[in-house]
Amino acid sequence: MTYTKLKKLNQKFPEFKGANWLIRIPLAIIFIQQGLDKLPFDPSTAETYELPLIVWFMVISSELLAGFGLLLGGILQSLKILNLIGDFLTRFSGTIMVCIITGVIILSDPESFIEILLYDHIHVMLYCGGLFFTLRGNRAK
Repeated sequence: MTYTKLKKLNQKFPEFKGANWLIRIPLAIIFIQQGLDKLPFDPSTAETYELPLIVWFMVISSELLAGFGLLLGGILQSLKILNLIGDFLTRFSGTIMVCIITGVIILSDPESFIEILLYDHIHVMLYCGGLFFTLRGNRAK
């Protein structure tokens, strides 16, 4: 096939502008679920991970904030109200997700970066999802 035929074929495919929701919803659900699973606040769980209570509290609240913020940021964009705030909220939530997953990876004490890529698939995907929304915000259509 020539380039022009491929280009014409590509233009026939429909564009789905809401595709970001296919990443946004599951990512938000995972972070909300992880935050809710840590409730009620239990100091002994923080001790299990050798974390100070304030850090454990910040983890729980950050997971919940990141999940709900990602959803709210997308809703504001979809409703076309407070677009700037929605974009900021989406980017902020993505940044929180990246920070949380970075902490999780560091606490797992991997032997190498390659070990993370080969054996820690879920955290790599969560990291990339958070990074996607950090970098694209609500422009991820």
